[in-house]
Amino acid sequence: MKHLLFAFLMLCITCASAQEFNKEIKTENGQQFLVGQINLEGLQSQPYGNWFQNRYENFSPDETMVALFKEKLAEYDIKLFLGTWCGDSKRESPKFIKILTAADFPMDQLEIVALDYRKDHYKTSPTGEEKGLNIIKVPTIIFFKDGKEVNRIVESPLETLEEDIAQIMFKKNYVPNYAY
Repeated sequence: MKHLLFAFLMLCITCASAQEFNKEIKTENGQQFLVGQINLEGLQSQPYGNWFQNRYENFSPDETMVALFKEKLAEYDIKLFLGTWCGDSKRESPKFIKILTAADFPMDQLEIVALDYRKDHYKTSPTGEEKGLNIIKVPTIIFFKDGKEVNRIVESPLETLEEDIAQIMFKKNYVPNYAY
């Protein structure tokens, strides 16, 4: 009986601490968007799949550039902050994920966080993943190594996503848009 009670208690703790993925908000005027931690399944679900899949499939990464940073990229953890309501996020996020796929990036090292756009919750997530990270524009792609931020791409690349990633990987003097 003790083992059964212990197993039940552990299950309750696990369920309580598990992150909810792909939480959707529907506003009174019928708009819907994702908030908090999301995954590729969330981006591929409707209505988000309408813009995500098309842009993902129609983008061809620069394979030469990807080959340059592919090995180094796997040493990083990446946080992608986006808004499923944001035109810039809709443009850049599918391309960025396609680049990660082309680079065989370990997707368990990618955290995707969708931010709110409602007035009282603007650019926040329900569990606060953005706190302390100075997220002023979306998308914001932050590269971490050994738990420390190395650099970021903010809103749009300076050149192309591939070129900007390569500059970050090779520690060039990369200064993102809206540098703080």
